[in-house]
Amino acid sequence: MNSLISNTGFDGIEIHSAHGYLIDQFLKDGINDRTDEYGGSYENRCRFLLEVVKAVVSAIGAERVAVRISPAIDFLDAVDSDPLGLGLAVIERLNNLQNELGSKLSYLHVTHPRFLLKATTDIGIPNTEEEQAKLLRTLRKAYEGTFMSAGGFTRDSGIEAIAQGYTDLVSYGRYFISNPDLVLRFKLNAPLNDYKRKLFYTHDPVIGYTDYPFLNKPSET
Repeated sequence: MNSLISNTGFDGIEIHSAHGYLIDQFLKDGINDRTDEYGGSYENRCRFLLEVVKAVVSAIGAERVAVRISPAIDFLDAVDSDPLGLGLAVIERLNNLQNELGSKLSYLHVTHPRFLLKATTDIGIPNTEEEQAKLLRTLRKAYEGTFMSAGGFTRDSGIEAIAQGYTDLVSYGRYFISNPDLVLRFKLNAPLNDYKRKLFYTHDPVIGYTDYPFLNKPSET
């Protein structure tokens, strides 16, 4: 893994433990129906994540490892009955691991509940912006390290999130797809290109991928 990072020029690795992928399926009680040491209690459901984190840390060092979780996201059937409880359980174990290592992870990345652009209370997902912000603030306060959040942020809401103290960093995805110079546009508070959601997962190597125009340059398509 060290050679992978050095050969590709990467600074580190973010362990994707969110959005219904494998590790998230262990974390969420709505999809994890195991009866062995990897199911049931928080301790058991967090076990696989901690094993993966420890293995990657041992290979490249804690400062090059980050973790992403989405406790309040219902995606690919991965849902939890108590998103806040799950988030705090993961954070408690990551804090303990950092204390054992004597070194911080690079960051913890948590997806904002509004990621799915829908609101519901049926499965415990906060259904107002204030409740969602409160969940993030609680998780951020609990985590002993750098905290990043993503999920539907605009320039203004990202600035506000940092100013209000419920995240240290804001991650952008969709707007980076449609704005190759997003950082400059944010700096200048310039208009953004609208993204084309239907092109997010196409196989075309150009259309919807590299054909969005830079600021003050017309599109070539």
